[in-house]
Amino acid sequence: MAIEFTDENFESEVISSDVPVLVDFWGEGCGPCVAMTPVLEELATEYKDTIKIGKVDVYANPNISSKYAIRSIPSFLFFKNGEVQETVIGARPKDFMKEKLDAVL
Repeated sequence: MAIEFTDENFESEVISSDVPVLVDFWGEGCGPCVAMTPVLEELATEYKDTIKIGKVDVYANPNISSKYAIRSIPSFLFFKNGEVQETVIGARPKDFMKEKLDAVL
């Protein structure tokens, strides 16, 4: 299951994580964001021992969304060692997301 990242826990859960992290910046009422939820849940299960996967509600967490200049949702940031390795904007197929996850391992 995907983790809920917030302005308060982003540093400890993402930046200080000892495993790579996929962060889904999403928002309520965003159709493509909702469509990606089952894909992310499947990926969270498949990669549970190697990659942390979570979501940031851009409306509830404006500070972290602003820090990473999120202007379109869904936006996916792939972190490794506290640094953004890859950015993907827009809903994508599961296989595409798996390729990106495998690349940050």
